[in-house]
Amino acid sequence: MKKYIFILCFISFLGNAIFVQGQNIAERLGYPKDAKLLIIHADDLGVANSENKASIAAMENSAVNSASIMVPTPWFSDIAAYARKNKNADLGLHLTLNSEWDYYKWGPVTSRNLVPGLVNTNGFFYSSVDSLHLQATVEEVALELHNQIEKAYSFGIDVTHLDAHMGAATSRPEYLEAYVRLGKEYKLPVLLNKQAYAQANENTKKMFDHNTVIIDRITGASPKDFDTGMAAFYTDILSNLKPGLNCLIIHLAYDDDEMKALAINHTYWGAAWRQADYDFFTSKACTDLIKKENIILVTWRTLRDKIVRAE
Repeated sequence: MKKYIFILCFISFLGNAIFVQGQNIAERLGYPKDAKLLIIHADDLGVANSENKASIAAMENSAVNSASIMVPTPWFSDIAAYARKNKNADLGLHLTLNSEWDYYKWGPVTSRNLVPGLVNTNGFFYSSVDSLHLQATVEEVALELHNQIEKAYSFGIDVTHLDAHMGAATSRPEYLEAYVRLGKEYKLPVLLNKQAYAQANENTKKMFDHNTVIIDRITGASPKDFDTGMAAFYTDILSNLKPGLNCLIIHLAYDDDEMKALAINHTYWGAAWRQADYDFFTSKACTDLIKKENIILVTWRTLRDKIVRAE
């Protein structure tokens, strides 16, 4: 998936954005205050068969412990069937408002006549977030995001969290308000970055409380990291992981004909990139490094059930 670098270099709310004093997330989950907690989070499930197969293999056989699904994409039904049969899988929703590949496209789950500002002349989502900004109203965004969540539940997915494809759902204050409100409505943790928090309006800020999950650091590879070697980048991240709640965003697929065709003209976040992510996170070196660094793997499901839905 083509994404802006600043979106992939996710970071969460700063310490001064924590509204309730007391135990930190690690302590509330029963770990020492200075524990190094990590979610290894695979994006883009549903986009392709290759993406689904690689992500499932990694979640079942490696340290990868979380993933998020794109409801409007062509292979959604496939991953939904997996979710129904594997109720404990940590699967959230990668709420989608853009379709960025050159020739591989999708559109809203909502009837297009109800959300005309979300689609181009061909009926697909816009490739860029900027185009979305020019055309889409907050009412259209809120309706589509709501319908994606409802569709996921109707397919039997036990949704564990919400996040935003290409950062689109958090990219304007009024979109962000709708996104956070949906998290509160469904009692789901939502993934936010510093930029989104900085532009949050007062209505959004009022929704944060003791049941809000605060991620300390959210990280993902950039094109520069791909150019210099993914294994080196991820080894450095894990070797220098700091205490707190960390989320590492990755993209898993096989470098096969399907992914190569899907991602044609896209060197970055394409087939080779996703194979490199898969190779590292399913390696013994990755498993050994996590153990050596005393990293504790946690899931969005745990955060949902023990923090967001706590009484």
